Amino acid sequence: MKPLILGVGNILLGDEGVGVRVAQALENHPEIQPHFDVIDGGTCGMELLDEMANRDHIIIIDAVLANKQPGEMVILYDDQVPVFFSQKISPHQLGICDVLSALKLTGEFPKNLCLVGIQPETLEPQIALSEKIKAMFPTIFETLETVLKKYGFQTSLCENVSYKQSAV
Repeated sequence: MKPLILGVGNILLGDEGVGVRVAQALENHPEIQPHFDVIDGGTCGMELLDEMANRDHIIIIDAVLANKQPGEMVILYDDQVPVFFSQKISPHQLGICDVLSALKLTGEFPKNLCLVGIQPETLEPQIALSEKIKAMFPTIFETLETVLKKYGFQTSLCENVSYKQSAV
């Protein structure tokens, strides 16, 4: 089974949609699809259970409240991830936490789980990402590439993927 890159968030709340926007950028590049499953998880919760079950690798990209400066990232692994989702920005994070708990109970928890969390600048109702978060996309892709390489996957996301203004 291919590694899963899961972007989650609510695109109606400004930077809360950063994970979705990253997934959308990845989905638009066919050279990524043969090697990774990319899912725009939006605000789904338990609906993602089957997609997440029995994976060797899951990387979740989401906005997180981490007491950082806007655009700063936090990278968490394995059992740290469900604990971190207890500090919710949005109801979808409760859903992801529930999915991870269910996977743990059923023995289908991923062998390797990573959260790439981005501190939002704004959570105000708006469809567009803030300029600060848009400017972080190259760094987000570099970080994602570093995580994938840590897991032994060779990729060149930084060369092939970019954030398109038209995606917002």
